[in-house]
Amino acid sequence: MANIVDLDDASVYRRYDVSGMLHHLHGFPEQCRKAREKVLEFDLPHEYTGISNVVILGMGGSAIAGDIVRRLTLAESKSPVRVHRDYGLPAFVDEGTLVIASSYSGDTEETLSAFSESLKTQAKKLVITSGGKLKQLADAKGIPTFVVSYRAPPRAAFPHNFVPLVGIFQKLGLLRDKSADFQETMDILNKISEDLVETRSFASNHAKQLAAKLQGRVVVIYGAEMLTEVAQRWKAQFNENSKAWAFSESFPELNHNAIVGYDFPLKAKEEMFVLMLRSPLLGPQNSLRYKATAELLTRAGIAHEFVEASGESTLAQILSLVLLGDYSSFYLAMLNGVDPTSVDAIDFVKQYLARSADSSD
Repeated sequence: MANIVDLDDASVYRRYDVSGMLHHLHGFPEQCRKAREKVLEFDLPHEYTGISNVVILGMGGSAIAGDIVRRLTLAESKSPVRVHRDYGLPAFVDEGTLVIASSYSGDTEETLSAFSESLKTQAKKLVITSGGKLKQLADAKGIPTFVVSYRAPPRAAFPHNFVPLVGIFQKLGLLRDKSADFQETMDILNKISEDLVETRSFASNHAKQLAAKLQGRVVVIYGAEMLTEVAQRWKAQFNENSKAWAFSESFPELNHNAIVGYDFPLKAKEEMFVLMLRSPLLGPQNSLRYKATAELLTRAGIAHEFVEASGESTLAQILSLVLLGDYSSFYLAMLNGVDPTSVDAIDFVKQYLARSADSSD
C-alpha cells in the first residue's frame, strides 16, 4: 500500500529529505549561472583548438552531461564526439584526440582507469572534477583542470558538469556561441523554479502532479533527438532519487521493437507509466511517431502522458526538462518515504569491489 504523503505539508520535507537535496534543486538556476561565468574565464591551451575528435570519459551524471553536449555538436560540428562509460580507452585515441575526463568526485573507478590509459597516448587531455585522485593525477602531469567548487551529490551537481562542457566546446570551436540561448535558458529556469518549488501547491505544481501519477508504477521515459539524453537523465534520477524502477527508450528506434512488447505480461500494463518528453523543435517524422505511439499505448491500455519542454532554444528546452525531471523524482522520493540523497546500493558495489581488490593483493 502506498504511503499517504501530502506534498503540500512542509513537515514531509524535514522528515524525508534529511540530507538536503531540496537545497540543490532550489539552486539549480544559480548553479548554471555560476558555472557559465567560471568557464568563460577558463583558458584552454591554444593547441587544443586543432583536435580532430573528442572522447569524454565519465559515468552517471558526468556521462549524461557529455551525452547532451555530444548531441548538440551533431548539428554544429564535423568533429566526432564519443562518451566513454567504461574501463580502458578506445583504440582510435591518438594525437588528434582531446580526452576530457569528467568525474565530480575525482574518484570514479572507471574514469580513472580510462584516464590513466590516456596518459600513455599522445592525446591532449583535460579534466573536470572537484578533487580526488583525478585532480591529483592531473596536477602531477600538468594537465589543464576545470575545478568544480560546488559541494553536492554528483547528480545534484549536473550544472557544474554540463555548463562547463558547453563552454569548453565553444572555446574549441565545436559549438557556436550560446550567449543568447543561455540568457533565455536562465529566464526559463528561474520561472520553472518558482513553479516547481515545494511551497507551490499541488494544484499548480506540475512536478508534484507527475510524481503522484508515477507512485507505485514502473516509469518508462521516451525521448527523441536532443531529448533522448534528457530521457536518460530522467531515468537515472528516478532510479537514484526515488529509488524506483525506471527505463528510457528513444525514437525512432523504439518504433522498431519496444512497441511490439506492449502485450505481455498482462499484469505489467497496470504497472507501467510512459512519459514522452516532447519539443516543438523535433523533426516532423519523429513528431508523428510520438502521436502514433500514443495511440498504440492507448489501445494497449497503458498509462502515458506527453511532457512538454519550455523555451525556444535547444538549450532552454533541454535544461527546462532536466529541472522538471529532477523535481519530479524528488517529489516521488517523498511519496516513497525515502531520502533522495542516499545511494546505498551504489555504495555497496563500491565497497564490494574494494574488498575484492584487497583480498586479491
